[in-house]
Amino acid sequence: MNNIDTIIEHAEQNCKSHGSRLTTKRKQVLSLLVQTSKALSAYDLIDLFVKENGEKIPAMSVYRILDFLEAEHLVHKLKLANKYIACSHITCKHDHGVPQFLICSVCNVVKEITVNKSTINELNQSVEKAGFKLVSPQLEINCICNDCLATAA
Repeated sequence: MNNIDTIIEHAEQNCKSHGSRLTTKRKQVLSLLVQTSKALSAYDLIDLFVKENGEKIPAMSVYRILDFLEAEHLVHKLKLANKYIACSHITCKHDHGVPQFLICSVCNVVKEITVNKSTINELNQSVEKAGFKLVSPQLEINCICNDCLATAA
């Protein structure tokens, strides 16, 4: 069993434990996201789906699948880019804190990291002092990855 199969199997068990199903199309879309380190839009996924599976998939279906996968905590939506990335913790059984995303502005590779809850609590306090309410603690940080830095040097 390869790594992708293991990840999909864990995702399937996660869905079953919540009383939902990871259908064939959902598995196919999740597999496409797991196989890339870059965030993909729904239309990127449609193009890849055709290339990998030899069949078209309607945009509405992809959006519904992405909504389902996000609700099951299997993918994350990068709100600023309106793209999706597979959760790097699909095979874990424990809480990883608040996900944060480092996005290379050169090659678009995305790395998921976690931030301590105490840091998020401090951020929330700062937000409240400024007269706002934190809706989502997810941060998307523009960076340059080490590979791109090395290429530029």
